[in-house]
Amino acid sequence: MTTTSPKTIPLLENGDRLSRHEFERRYGAMPYQKTGSNKAELIEGIVYMASPLRVRSHAQPHVNIIGWLWTYQISNPDTIVADNPTVRLNPKNEPQPDAVMFIPGRGASITEDDYIAGAPELVVEIAASTVSIDLHDKKAAYCRNGVQEYIVWRTLDREIDWFSLQDGEYIRLEPDKNGIIKSQVFPGLWLAVESMLSGTMADVLAKLQAGLNSIDC
Repeated sequence: MTTTSPKTIPLLENGDRLSRHEFERRYGAMPYQKTGSNKAELIEGIVYMASPLRVRSHAQPHVNIIGWLWTYQISNPDTIVADNPTVRLNPKNEPQPDAVMFIPGRGASITEDDYIAGAPELVVEIAASTVSIDLHDKKAAYCRNGVQEYIVWRTLDREIDWFSLQDGEYIRLEPDKNGIIKSQVFPGLWLAVESMLSGTMADVLAKLQAGLNSIDC
């Protein structure tokens, strides 16, 4: 009597065109899922697999963004900040942004299997430059699916782009005369742009605290 062996699940490859269901099936079967040493995203139905991340151009800025958002969350316990979460935007988009912040029940929620479904109010991506997917296909997907605010930190260009969704389009917010960008969605979420770019976190957090204090004024 002969037996048939189960079919091997194909590996993910850069450029694969897949449904979200098939993407998750293959991603879950990848060997690196056991070690957490890599990540993959589905953007507009196309698989993108991340390259190794450098310290100064990604890892350190990432930590500073998380610290800024986490500090805001302390004063606003109804918000959730997540680092590198899987976000099920729609059937063709399952990104894994560097950071998100949202209030469950608005645009996004946490699923029974512990992923994010829907559009978080705020998404942050750390990108090398303007040629990155973060400012093209991802930006279009986030816009179309209703992410209210989208921040892209272009570390090699030393620029932070903060986009606000207005009338179905992303409008770039500019710093005020004090060099601060203020969220249109989260009251008191202020970003001292030059201080964040230079890694002067004491000033970043001081300006954030000023924003939080302004809510009660």
